[in-house]
Amino acid sequence: MAAPRQLVVEADGGSRGNPGPAGYGAVVIDPDTAQVLAEAAEFIGVASNNVAEYRGLIAGLTAVRDLFPDTDVRVLVRMDSKLVVEQMSGRWKIKHPDMKPLAARAAEILPASSVTYEWIPRAENKHADRLANEAMDAGRRGGQWEPSSSTAGLDTPRAAPEPEPSGPPGDAAAGAAKVRAAMAAARPASAPARAPESPQAARAGQAPDVPQAAQAAQAPQVGWGSAPDLGSPATFVLLRHGETVLTPEKRFSGSGGGDPELSATGRDQAARAADAFAARGTVQEIVSSPLRRCRETAAAVADRLGLEVRIEEGLRETDFGAWEGLTFAEVRERFGSDLSAWLASPEAAPTGGGESFTEVAERVAATRDRLIAAYAGRTVLLVTHVTPIKTLVRLALGAPPESLFRMELSPASLSVVAYYADGNPSLRLLNDTSHLG
Repeated sequence: MAAPRQLVVEADGGSRGNPGPAGYGAVVIDPDTAQVLAEAAEFIGVASNNVAEYRGLIAGLTAVRDLFPDTDVRVLVRMDSKLVVEQMSGRWKIKHPDMKPLAARAAEILPASSVTYEWIPRAENKHADRLANEAMDAGRRGGQWEPSSSTAGLDTPRAAPEPEPSGPPGDAAAGAAKVRAAMAAARPASAPARAPESPQAARAGQAPDVPQAAQAAQAPQVGWGSAPDLGSPATFVLLRHGETVLTPEKRFSGSGGGDPELSATGRDQAARAADAFAARGTVQEIVSSPLRRCRETAAAVADRLGLEVRIEEGLRETDFGAWEGLTFAEVRERFGSDLSAWLASPEAAPTGGGESFTEVAERVAATRDRLIAAYAGRTVLLVTHVTPIKTLVRLALGAPPESLFRMELSPASLSVVAYYADGNPSLRLLNDTSHLG
């Protein structure tokens, strides 16, 4: 009896806005030669990241079935979506109504015993990621992805009769060795290990069981990396907006007063930040406060990176009430007792119905949790303000509210917090201004 045909499917999906314009990509690979046997990509209209990821999986498994309709196959699916990998492996329950029919559809394509799943870092899923982005680019132009225009696999050998590309020496051999090792180390699909029911349960304190092959195959990360034992975190790169005319004068500028634009200095700072992100190349999504100074800063980066900007109301600055537009000295002179109370207690609000630090922390924490769920395993640029950034840092460190007064955040500065699947955050950077020269 002939041995089963060994195959690898790498799949990815993306949404520019989540939900927003979305697309997927999938590639079928021969692990013995690293040859590409099939590619698939499609713009699917407005959808979430998770829907796009599932659509990529379905396309990859369908391509295997179409290629080998009468052949016994063993397929290793490799994806950077921990949600899809854990749900399809049976370790996380599928609760979202949009995911259930997609997971059922994926499970019906091939026998369950012939498919295993492995999480991989995004850096190892470049081919499928490029296909997904090509599909989204095509959708933005009003069309659909065409295989003839794809550049996704230029460093990967193609199945005959297509000509061999002239990629860097050793790429094909290294790729073949990597997928062969992954196939050999993959766990059987039967009898999955018991683990958390959902990503939310994992963040509550139980670390999901990460396949050994995924741990062993992790490559060094460019930019802000990930811990090898917990998979790729949701990484929030926190960019404070550039200067406005109020910034050098140190005036209270929140969400309850005017909505100033960037000054000339602020626009230069935004441009320098955009250059730095382009050089680093790790930002996958951009989310901004709705206030103008943040939207303008985010737009400068988005234009440079070719990404869309999602607006998140929860990232707005504190409402400083009657203090808006005043300096600290002016507030002390006019509202001295209210200021003293505000400095002494996180429950105290600025004069005139502004937000207390406790209210801001609740808003920011809820926003954080939504974004972690939406961007699990991805690197997201959050363009926001002093108080939300300090609050995210404080909460990550488990520091008391008074720590807000003990942090310095310069205009257009960078801070980074990573959120792992076990619920533990990691502060990686605070108030970095090296990109400003």
